[in-house]
Amino acid sequence: MAVELTPLPLPPSADPAYFADFGREVKGVDPGALSPAQFSEIHDALYKHGALLFRNVTVTPEQQYALTKAFDPESESYGHGNNKTEASAKSILHPDLKTIPRVPQVQLIGSGTVIDHEGLASAVLKHPHHKTFHKTRVSDEDEDKGYTRYYRWHIDAALYDYNPPRVTTLYGIKVPKGDPQTVRYDDGTGDELSVPLGTTAFVSGKTMFGILPPELKSVAVRTSVRYAPHPYVWMSPSHALPTALGIQSEGLELPLDELPEWDESKVKTFPMVWKNPVTGDLHFQVHPCGVQELTVKPLPAGASREGALFPDGAHIKDLAEVRALLYKMQRPAIAPELVYPHDWQEKDLVLFHNRGLLHTVVGAFKPNQVRAFHQCNLAASDVPVGPTEDDVRKWA
Repeated sequence: MAVELTPLPLPPSADPAYFADFGREVKGVDPGALSPAQFSEIHDALYKHGALLFRNVTVTPEQQYALTKAFDPESESYGHGNNKTEASAKSILHPDLKTIPRVPQVQLIGSGTVIDHEGLASAVLKHPHHKTFHKTRVSDEDEDKGYTRYYRWHIDAALYDYNPPRVTTLYGIKVPKGDPQTVRYDDGTGDELSVPLGTTAFVSGKTMFGILPPELKSVAVRTSVRYAPHPYVWMSPSHALPTALGIQSEGLELPLDELPEWDESKVKTFPMVWKNPVTGDLHFQVHPCGVQELTVKPLPAGASREGALFPDGAHIKDLAEVRALLYKMQRPAIAPELVYPHDWQEKDLVLFHNRGLLHTVVGAFKPNQVRAFHQCNLAASDVPVGPTEDDVRKWA
């Protein structure tokens, strides 16, 4: 059967001008039994459109793992290492994931208690809630009125030892229905966004780079990002900003000598922008919560210095300065009109380009609302490719 692609329906809040190429629903094929030719089409479509939706499909954990692995055949372990997340009780990810025993690359995530599920006799799932991570909180009274926040804008990546997965797959098994919620940004802008209950919100790294002014595009193509060792443990005492786009600088990060044993060779440094392997586009791909340092290269020979930031390069180690610069660069791209909040239905399978998008869980569930998803992403066999010399000359 032929692969059919149709645009994803956008919410009224979205600006269609920024979503012309974003997101497609895939029809006419079974994602658990793709032929080589069909997979080739799906592969390229994912990198072109960022997210693909298969609606009303049945996918086993084995099939989900196989499909995810097909994008990176040399990959093997879950993006944070098989069973590694649950083993580290200090990690902020620890409560959120349960491993499917027979397919350890697939995680069970959600909210509420799930019984007799894929080899798990019982699993108590915890949907991440902003009250456990943010510096400030939506009041209980406002939450009862349907107000909420994003939890944490991020890339699926260990950011230590393992390379960021190329692709993440999410499969909706139990999707509770309820009233929409309103995300408040609570950053003084008055920004709000109406979202479906339990949405996963996405923003495009391509757009994040594309809307930067010239002087910040220049910084982006010249900068590398160093992440802290064991970043999810390092950041665990800290608090997030109300937009969920990074950490409030309060000096609460764990000292490096209090982290689990770490090796400098496993600390990750990546380009600030990553090159799409199919389209050649540049995507601004930074997990702001885990960043420790930024290194900016000098302007290339012949580049204009007029209005340039850090023309002679810089090594930025002060966390407050690092975070302020990243926030200035990333915040415009999470404006309500640039966010795609997916309206989940049971048996939805979503594939997204983890090296091209940022995403976040959103909102909160009541105790009787059970949500169960399968998530799979695999630590990549390669590192993200940054801008070429030609890209740097073009944008610097």
